[in-house]
Amino acid sequence: MNLPPKALLGLLFGAAAAFIWSGHAVVARNALAGQGLHALDLLFCRYIPGALLLAPLAWRERHVLAALGPWKLLALSVTGGAVNLSFFVTALYFAPASHGATIAPMTGPVVAALAAWWLLRERPTAGRAAALGVMLLGVLLIGWDGLGLHPGAWRGDILLVLAGATWGLFTVLLRRWQVPAIPATAAVSVVSAPMVLPLFLAFRAEEFFAQPITLIAWMIVAQGLLLGVVSMFLFARCVETLGATRAGTISVLVPVMGLLMAAFFLAEPIGWFKAIGAGLAAGAMLVAVLFTGRRLG
Repeated sequence: MNLPPKALLGLLFGAAAAFIWSGHAVVARNALAGQGLHALDLLFCRYIPGALLLAPLAWRERHVLAALGPWKLLALSVTGGAVNLSFFVTALYFAPASHGATIAPMTGPVVAALAAWWLLRERPTAGRAAALGVMLLGVLLIGWDGLGLHPGAWRGDILLVLAGATWGLFTVLLRRWQVPAIPATAAVSVVSAPMVLPLFLAFRAEEFFAQPITLIAWMIVAQGLLLGVVSMFLFARCVETLGATRAGTISVLVPVMGLLMAAFFLAEPIGWFKAIGAGLAAGAMLVAVLFTGRRLG
C-alpha cells in the first residue's frame, strides 16, 4: 500500500514524538541510577528551560488561559505538570526503565476512560471496555515480572501507576474544560516552574552545577527541549496531518519502543511476563483507538 506523502510525513512526526517519549524513561533511569542525579535535577531541567521557551506561547494564549481561572490552571499543572513528573522520575529510583516506559503510558488510557465516564458522561462500549481490561492485564503482568527480575520494583510500579493515572485525568480535564493541548502544555510548564525552582535552589543547585558541563547540557536538552517542547510540537503536527484518531495510534509505539530501548541501552532483561504484558497492552491500545468507541450516557 502506497501512502500519500502527507500521511507518511504525519507518521514520521508521530514516530519521532513516540521515540522521544519512549526514551524519557531510559534517560531518566540512567541519570538517577547511573549518573548520580536527583529527581529534583530532572524536574529543574524539564520545567525551567521549558517555561522560558514556552512562556511566549502561553502569553499569546493568555485570554484562553485567563478564562480558565487560577484553580483550573493549578489542577492542570498538578495532573500534567510537576507533580505528575515527580511521580514518574521518583519511580525510576526503584523500577527499571522498561517499567517506566510501559506501565505509565498503559495506565493513562484506562484511567482516562474511567474519568471520561465520570466527568464527561462518555460510557465506553463493550469493545472498548474489553480492550481497556486487556491493557490493565498487561500492566499487571509487567508488574508481576518485576517481582522476579527486579525485586523491590513494586514501589516504583505504584508511583508509575500514579503517574499514568494523573496524566489520564489531565487529558480528560483538557476535554472537559475545552483547553487546546499546546497552550495548556505551555501554561503547565510556566506554572510548574515556580513549584520546582525554590526546592531545587535550596537542596540541589550546588550539587547539580558541580556535575560535568556535558551532563548538565544533555539533561537540559533531553528534558527541557526534546521532552518539553519538541515532542509536543511533533505530535501536534502529527494530529494536524493524520487527524486525532489515527494520531492516537502512535501511543502504541511508546511501550514497544521503550521496552526495546531499555534492553538495548541499559541491558535490562525482557522476561516473558514483561514481553507478553507489553504485547497485550500495545495490541489492546491499537484496538481501542481504531475499532472501538464510546457512547454518551
